[in-house]
Amino acid sequence: MRKALTKTTLLAMRVIITRPAGDSLAWVDALQAAGHQSLALPLIDVGPVSNSQPVLQAWAQWPNFQAVMFVSAQAVRYFFECQPAALQGSNATWTNGPRCWATGPGTHKALLQAGVPEACMDSPAADAAQFDSEALWQRVSAQVQRGKPVLIVRGLDVNTQPDAALNGTGRDWLAQQLQAAGASVQFVVAYERRAPEWTASQRTQAAQAAMDGSLWCFSSSQAIQNLALALPAQSWVRARCIATHPRIAQTAQTLGFGEIHLSKPSLADLLVSLESLA
Repeated sequence: MRKALTKTTLLAMRVIITRPAGDSLAWVDALQAAGHQSLALPLIDVGPVSNSQPVLQAWAQWPNFQAVMFVSAQAVRYFFECQPAALQGSNATWTNGPRCWATGPGTHKALLQAGVPEACMDSPAADAAQFDSEALWQRVSAQVQRGKPVLIVRGLDVNTQPDAALNGTGRDWLAQQLQAAGASVQFVVAYERRAPEWTASQRTQAAQAAMDGSLWCFSSSQAIQNLALALPAQSWVRARCIATHPRIAQTAQTLGFGEIHLSKPSLADLLVSLESLA
């Protein structure tokens, strides 16, 4: 991976937040409060799944699962939007129900906001070196019960291949580990992802940010892929970015980003990373 040859004061530059529109405002506000210029250029549009019946069926089977794994905060939000009224606020939902698994702090926070008790959740420790399926597996592998199903709640790329349309995409590695441990795995799609439809002004802003030293913040490889589709002729050799996982950093390198840094995915960690680059 290419390393930075020089460091530039970030306070005089823009930080580009590429998270979905519903998530970006808090990040933009926090960065501006910390003295950074920030701009939201969402690279993924997220919305509810067009057919919610499978999610309702998953809720009907809730007590049968040994665990429900959520691939993202969006998976939590859209899955719990379909929670039956009879299960809302019921202690039995948790005392007799499955564990809830999350790979990162954003998903963990979303579960808390959805009403899941802390004691019913498993996720990597707050000081974990990485937040991903591998780190989660280290926490939960010993509790996996053979023959009892685990539900993975994930999203669907609307332009995906037809054979993935039913089960969605995400966390295939974790599913493989569960199956190898003797657990059955089920999938349900709770939300849909698509590339955003940028305005001409947003395209101009993005092209400028590829050249002027702005720092792009990526929390998804798909966001980088959508960026490549949005500006297919753009050179990224002068562009800078922070990625929240080595696999995301690899995608940025493949696109041609000239300067790539890693950060944990929380806002606090991002701010620390910005200070270190200033």
